Amino acid sequence: MGFKFVALVNRTKSIKFLCFTLVFTLFYGCNSSKKDSPEAVKDVYQDQFAGGDARQQPINKNLPNILIIIVDDLGFNDLGIFGGEIDTPNIDSLAQQGVLFTNFHATPNCSPTRAMLLSGVDNHIAGLGNMGEALSENQKDKPGYEGYLNFKVVALPERLKKAGYKTYMAGKWHLGLTKETGPMARGFDESFALLQGGAGAFSNRLSVVGPGKALYQENGNKVERLPEDFYSTRFYTKKIISYIDKHLADDKPFFSYLAYTAPHWPLQAPRESISKYNGVYDDGYDSLHESRLSRAKKLGFINDNTPSFPRLLDEPPWDDLSELDKKYQARTMEIYAAMVDDVDKEIGRLITYLKNIEEYQNTVIFFMSDNGPEGHQLGKDMPPVFDQWAQDCCDNSYENIGNANSYVMYGPSWARAGNAPHRMFKGFTGQGGVVVPAFFHYPDSFAVDQKSNALLHVTDIVPTILDITGTSIQTGKKFNGRDVVAVQGRSILPLLMGQKKEIHSEDDYIAWELFGKRAVRKGHWKIVYLPHHTLFESRIPFIKTNFWQLYNLEVDPTESNDLAKEFPIKLAELVGLWDQYVVENGVIIPPTTNAY
Repeated sequence: MGFKFVALVNRTKSIKFLCFTLVFTLFYGCNSSKKDSPEAVKDVYQDQFAGGDARQQPINKNLPNILIIIVDDLGFNDLGIFGGEIDTPNIDSLAQQGVLFTNFHATPNCSPTRAMLLSGVDNHIAGLGNMGEALSENQKDKPGYEGYLNFKVVALPERLKKAGYKTYMAGKWHLGLTKETGPMARGFDESFALLQGGAGAFSNRLSVVGPGKALYQENGNKVERLPEDFYSTRFYTKKIISYIDKHLADDKPFFSYLAYTAPHWPLQAPRESISKYNGVYDDGYDSLHESRLSRAKKLGFINDNTPSFPRLLDEPPWDDLSELDKKYQARTMEIYAAMVDDVDKEIGRLITYLKNIEEYQNTVIFFMSDNGPEGHQLGKDMPPVFDQWAQDCCDNSYENIGNANSYVMYGPSWARAGNAPHRMFKGFTGQGGVVVPAFFHYPDSFAVDQKSNALLHVTDIVPTILDITGTSIQTGKKFNGRDVVAVQGRSILPLLMGQKKEIHSEDDYIAWELFGKRAVRKGHWKIVYLPHHTLFESRIPFIKTNFWQLYNLEVDPTESNDLAKEFPIKLAELVGLWDQYVVENGVIIPPTTNAY
């Protein structure tokens, strides 16, 4: 299939941070050389540069370009095409002219999703069984918990580079903090990378937690200073364009991985971007939730009789807030909307560039969010160190939020509006944490204006792109001389070409685990397990911790009606699949959980 598809194409041409001891941090931590720079990793890194190009396959000039765009913490309903009011015409146009997925699954958090996206392998095998910054004692130094994208998997740029592609990356990496575990070690020819899980959007390199500056690398070299006019969304786009432009004369297809940090917290955007949304959210999060839910129903994404998952039990209705609180809350959403709007503008700029160099028709584009929207709160369910850092680092007065020296999040009620009707948000294995907006776009050869509700997973992307490009999945157990594991996902190219409506069989299942939170889905049935935490039980509706809950998503997409007692045989079947998943993927459950 892949080679037949390709024939359709006609190409026209270490800074380390000070560690907060005894504190769980999601984005930073002291990295021992033992963990991140073992001799074996150094040897593989050196082999990538010493022998990778020499073993390239012959270049096929009919190969399409590949562009992956991943955004950070985007809500399911944020985009206009899904019913959002944020101005996203460029993304909407791409989705409308491609294949839009309404049942596409990621993981609850960023680095595990990115590990799967670039490997096609479960995160518990690929090295991000837990986020590298959050490893529990029983997970440290265990296979699959290296805290970086390990070398048991083959990264997509490694495969495509060997197939003759030029490979570029700009944006958030979050798959290794050292040169030996960074983008250049995984097959990228050119890269500009934020190494950690987040940072401020401007040139001051504001860290997500703690003193020090955010870590950036370009082509494996530390970046000590950013341009004065640095704004991450704009800068990452310019970098990708510059890399493509630099190598146009090479007459090779390109693979570009554009990993925006927006709209990840801290919420920051230029004042002119924010001003566009002045007053748009003055009616509050409850009103926004209802309007987005209504539009999603009219667009056919949700059945008319579908209720939405309730507001968290400790979240006040909008009308109960003081006028000052309303004003402040509305501004945080204005900043968030500005960040999403700016992503759309920059994607539009990239598309214009591709058209100008006559490569747009030859470029396959895949777009997704890495997880659900961020609904946690400083001072409540985030570790205390984050709230303390936000107070120490920044001026969070109403007049200043959104600027480079501010640090705010928008909280669970806005996230609920961005996720309607789904249960919970980022960090949770409910649908709100793992179902994300996603689509494939290819001007000439994919179905146009098509929506697919097929059950899909992020591990399916690597085999799909390999199928599109006619690149071998490497059926053996070696790649460039090292032992590797097999790709687990399935190609969805037959779905994209309109030849199939489903890719996964009735016997296939998807499972998740992060921070001890678990879930298994098979067909319309799903089980969810939330470990005990006092904050969960006091604020999340319908939750029963330390027990498996069973849901039929066909009639209960909000996971509100637990059917465990009514269908014990179905429950036992899915719990059995969970046990199978643990064994096959080497899952290690942490002894305790946290509010995040």
